[in-house]
Amino acid sequence: MDTERIILGIDPGTNVMGYGLLKAVGKTPELICMGVLKLNKFDDHPLRLRKIFERVTELVQGYHPDELAIEEPFFGKNVQSMLKLGRAQGVAMAAALQYDIPIFEYSPRKIKLAITGNGAASKEQVAIMLQKILKFEDFPEKLDATDALAVAMCHFYNYGHLPEPSGGKKKKSYDSWSSFVTSNPDRIKG
Repeated sequence: MDTERIILGIDPGTNVMGYGLLKAVGKTPELICMGVLKLNKFDDHPLRLRKIFERVTELVQGYHPDELAIEEPFFGKNVQSMLKLGRAQGVAMAAALQYDIPIFEYSPRKIKLAITGNGAASKEQVAIMLQKILKFEDFPEKLDATDALAVAMCHFYNYGHLPEPSGGKKKKSYDSWSSFVTSNPDRIKG
């Protein structure tokens, strides 16, 4: 029986924050919802951060995600913009952490590569590919929503939900050196 997991994807921003939720049943992703939080109507930066915290908390309480996937801030020329974006990311992460939800960060390039096969793809190319994969009809008003959904899909792809190229054989992971040694006595040379 396949396990079901819910992944919350966040595209942090201080003007618009995108979010997308996926249900992962085994190797099949299903769209739950996507949307944006418009923040540019608030002049006060701390108030914008509060709204991000409140919205992510609402999403967590409403959908009970198992994991949060969030886009890493990219390095730009404007230090103030980067600082504000980092704060937005931190506040979204804090909202998930209060519910002990594991957090996974992905670079914009890695996200685009996972969805389109091209790390330099446009927002529109990412949205079109997601539409084909998840079979939704209408594009959202803001592509920040599909950007957030792309983060969730990237996480889905990065955590063993694709068919294994090695004939379905998965590598076993170990939580310590001693568990590896115990499970593989033949691989230890004396």
